[in-house]
Amino acid sequence: MTRLKPITLITGASAGIGAALADLFADRGHQLVLVARRAPRLQAIADAIEDRGHARPRVIALDLARADAPARIEEELRAGGLEPQYVVNNAGFGLLGPAAKLDREQQLAMIDLNVRALTDLSLRFVDSLERHKGGILNVASVASFMPGPGLAIYHATKAYVLWFSEALHRELAPRGVRVTALCPGPVATEFQARAGMPEAHFPRLLARSAERVAREGYEGLMRGQRVVVPGSANKVAALLPRLLPRGFMLKMMRAFGPDRLS
Repeated sequence: MTRLKPITLITGASAGIGAALADLFADRGHQLVLVARRAPRLQAIADAIEDRGHARPRVIALDLARADAPARIEEELRAGGLEPQYVVNNAGFGLLGPAAKLDREQQLAMIDLNVRALTDLSLRFVDSLERHKGGILNVASVASFMPGPGLAIYHATKAYVLWFSEALHRELAPRGVRVTALCPGPVATEFQARAGMPEAHFPRLLARSAERVAREGYEGLMRGQRVVVPGSANKVAALLPRLLPRGFMLKMMRAFGPDRLS
């Protein structure tokens, strides 16, 4: 059997943290396959990486919320003689507002992308990750640690990503596969606009640049770190649910929900 070439697969790579991760992995010598919905944006990122003297990434323009998306990615990789050494699950989105009032289909699509697609891609390539002694970087959120009135489904999906990744970290360690959950706070990206959030929705103290988040996530993955929370303020925020009563946390989180905007 012909040996397939190892690559790093990055989803949601057309902007924000995903684009920063693509730049970082390319600068560290990884051959990339980039996945997102917007082909022109992916091509522009591939152009920029190639212009810096790196191997041109392969791009796959695909909506990961589609049920057949992971299978289509696998088919395209195999057709190109490629298999993942690293899988970076960055694609995801949120919606601001009371869950009972938001569009139900959009919220179900959020679950499909944030949870189902991430789970499928995390499990689909474990054998190749083991062959190449690679790993999985799943982008969760500081929201993973607490309930989020006003962002209920988003917080719930990111809690899943965190707990799933931590369990997978333990399960795959004997096979030499690293699994890291990256839990950033607010990052100035297109995420806020898609979620319907105003610029000042989150405290500035929690904000970090996409480049810094990408760097800490990459370094954490390479070290085999289980969870990475960039920034001391975010580390404190992640710790609070362990120290404070859940009822109090819910009241505190409600201050950042839709009622705050009315």
